[in-house]
Parts: sequence; C-alpha cells; structure tokens
Amino acid sequence: MTSGHLIFIPAILVIGMFIGFLFGSRVAQDRLNLELKRQAERDAAKAARAERKASRAKAEDAKED
Repeated sequence: MTSGHLIFIPAILVIGMFIGFLFGSRVAQDRLNLELKRQAERDAAKAARAERKASRAKAEDAKED
C-alpha cells in the first residue's frame, strides 16, 4: 500500500459523507415540506366538511320550522 492510499481513501470517504449529508438534508427538508403541505390540505378539507355539515344542519332546522 502506497502513501497515496493513506491520503486518498480517507479524503474520498470524507467527500462522500459530505455529499451524502447535503443530499440527505435536502431530501429531509423536501419531505418535511410535503408533509406540512398535506397537513394543511387535510385541515382545509376538514374545515370545508365542517362548514358543509353546519350549513346542512341549518337548512334542516329551517325546514322544520
């Protein structure tokens, strides 16, 4: 094993870990943003359902009177 291996192999490992960290953090951030977007969509749908349910209940109360 030459002295070049003592420098080259650890350098490549460090570079690989750095690139992996960068890509991994980007993927994690994208995943978090997607989850937040889905949660916002669920909340909006839930609010819309509650509003429709309230308007139906109001309409039924008006019919009964």
